[in-house]
Amino acid sequence: MGFSSLSHLNGWWACTALRVLTLIALLLVMKSDIVVYSDSDYLIGLGSYDITGPAADVNMEGYSNMDQVASGIHFRLRARAFIVAEPNGKRVAFVNLDACMASQLVKIKVIERLNARYGDLYTEKNVAISGIHTHAGPGGYLQYVVYLVTSLGFVRQSFDVIVDGIEKSIIQAHENLRPGSIFVNKGELLDAGANRSPSAYLNNPAAERSKYKYNVDKEMTLLKFVDDQWGPVGSFNWFATHGTSMSRTNLLISGDNKGAAARFMEDWFEHQSSGRKATVGFEDDGHPRRISNIIPSPHDNHHELLELAASFQSPPGRPAIRASSVARRVRGALWQVDKPRFVSAFCQSNCGDVSPNVLGAFCIDTGLRCDFNHSTCGGKNELCYGRGPGYPDEFESTRIIGERQFRKAVDLFNGASEQIKGKIDFRHAFLDFSQLEVTINKGGTSETVKTCPAAMGFAFAAGTTDGPGAFDFKQGDDKGNPFWKLVRNLLKTPTSEQVKCQQPKPILLDTGEMKMPYDWAPSVLPIQIFRIGQFVILSVPAEFTTMAGRRLRDAVKTVLSNNNDFGANIHVVIAGLTNTYSQYVTTFEEYEVQRYEGASTLYGPHTLSAYIQEFQKLANALLRGQPVEPGPEPPNLLGKQISLLPPVVLDGTPLGVNFGDVITDIPKNSTFRRGEMVSVKFWSACPRNDLMTEGTFALVEVLQDKDTWVPAYDDDDFCLRFKWSRPSRFSLRSEATIEWRIPQSASLGVYRIRHFGASKSLLGSIRHFTGSSSAFVLAA
Repeated sequence: MGFSSLSHLNGWWACTALRVLTLIALLLVMKSDIVVYSDSDYLIGLGSYDITGPAADVNMEGYSNMDQVASGIHFRLRARAFIVAEPNGKRVAFVNLDACMASQLVKIKVIERLNARYGDLYTEKNVAISGIHTHAGPGGYLQYVVYLVTSLGFVRQSFDVIVDGIEKSIIQAHENLRPGSIFVNKGELLDAGANRSPSAYLNNPAAERSKYKYNVDKEMTLLKFVDDQWGPVGSFNWFATHGTSMSRTNLLISGDNKGAAARFMEDWFEHQSSGRKATVGFEDDGHPRRISNIIPSPHDNHHELLELAASFQSPPGRPAIRASSVARRVRGALWQVDKPRFVSAFCQSNCGDVSPNVLGAFCIDTGLRCDFNHSTCGGKNELCYGRGPGYPDEFESTRIIGERQFRKAVDLFNGASEQIKGKIDFRHAFLDFSQLEVTINKGGTSETVKTCPAAMGFAFAAGTTDGPGAFDFKQGDDKGNPFWKLVRNLLKTPTSEQVKCQQPKPILLDTGEMKMPYDWAPSVLPIQIFRIGQFVILSVPAEFTTMAGRRLRDAVKTVLSNNNDFGANIHVVIAGLTNTYSQYVTTFEEYEVQRYEGASTLYGPHTLSAYIQEFQKLANALLRGQPVEPGPEPPNLLGKQISLLPPVVLDGTPLGVNFGDVITDIPKNSTFRRGEMVSVKFWSACPRNDLMTEGTFALVEVLQDKDTWVPAYDDDDFCLRFKWSRPSRFSLRSEATIEWRIPQSASLGVYRIRHFGASKSLLGSIRHFTGSSSAFVLAA
């Protein structure tokens, strides 16, 4: 009934109706988010799910270091998704993975599952899957040989947990679809990335470089998602910096700086929404405050606390059910069933030449700066390492770079006021980059050139200052050497046409023409463009360098600016490492220098020009409402995969010892203080037996009253580390060490540490277990 109808009511009903309307208005004013954001054009939904892979025996993806085998968890990995839909029209789904990169094989399987569940609502065209590029996640989930060598082939467990997590995050987002609004904001973050190949960047034209203040992109762009009823429900941002704060020697699964930033922001928002007054979410030690660990101390008397702790000595390990690990998970206990979870993703952009090791690159033998042009020390690349802001502590560097991104995201989130409005649309195409014709401008005239079959140059093997290679390779090598060419020829001798096409790159591995036992590198790649009002996402299956990304964004923005439908303020972001992976893309000029990124630009010197040409076609088709040719389908190589990783056969313990028994306990009557480390070691079993998805291997509990233990921290917390090891390589026995660096925000009281795991018997059955340490006191 409208306001005009009130005059037809008697006075009593009119007064009552006015009182009700006034009360509603007051409630809306109190709920300021709802008032500000009620003008919604979209349905929005967000989801998140655990994708932490095997925390033992599996090589990590990123550094290609055979010795970097997962041996525990720093904090868990997640898939985070958003869906934006017109109420009666098109929709797009974007998934951000705490993984090194996306995988074509993963996307194929995800789309198969979504098609089985939702029909053609979600397809390869309107679903994008992007990796944050952490180098601390389990490998073995891609389908091409060159990316599977160090993981001993395909790892089905790594693959399955990522596919499951993506599917479940999209299902959550789909089921959460509700009317809502989206806001965009952007700003500069100056101290979270530095150019690791500055000599290559300087080879770009001076006139082009003069348009930019920095040799890396410093801008973060953030989307804020606001539910009409619940208010803010999430944010996704794009910012370019590598996931290499954790070094090539790290053995703990970690989301690196972007994964850390996501944890920090989600915890910050949950703390804010609890009604407690908070700063940007950090205490003096940099760890985020948590709702669960702000618990009143049951006693003020230290002697009473010691007596209470002494009554809880470590019991023998005992059988458990898998659900007990999930039930004790800290964040699971905080989520409200009737309210959407707050989801925050820190997405990757054109990070190709951007390092989080912002202090610069130094020689580990002399402490001097590395050679500027080649990143060598006395001619050797193995001695040149980048330093993060927490040097020499890589965990501290990860925290600092994560915190810097988090703080900027909070600033943009709180200040987001430009509302996204307009239609939703998308275009997608597959392209054969091994033989793509490209029209370029050369000296004022048009010339047609071609891309090449994939190949990696000698400087690829030199690695970068984030993770140097070995032997006598060095960045900037445009000649190669006879010995390594001889070794190369044992695998595949490149044809004269390929050598000429890839010039000036000296070919170390002719991966595009290597087919045994199956394809070594991709040829067919996806490109994709999403439009959400005036916001545009360019999904690229590679790592674009700073200038390469700038050229692509500018080229697409120029096309879109020719249409008034977008308005004056178009936002274009690059989502790197999306849908599949094909290494790097540099500018033509950077390719000439042949640093690591140029040597890793697979399809020759005109790769970037090919991307620009084809994305301009997508953008024009988007503007005109025209379809695009789908292009050749990429291969599905799942049936050809080879795995040489041995399975877990049996777990064992010494006679008379239970799984979960404590090996090294906390001394009786122990008292710790904030900032100190608590460590407990348990008899354990291989984490591959059960990934504890949405559960935890490690838990810190705090005592409430006299007999109630409350979860306070788990293996998804930055301050708690789960380390797993065997006494020897082929031992049936294994140990779990749980380390807790006590945050400044931890409340005083009585604590204990628990371990959850699963053992495998000779008959193949899986038995879950748990163990607990003795209790200890946290005092002021």
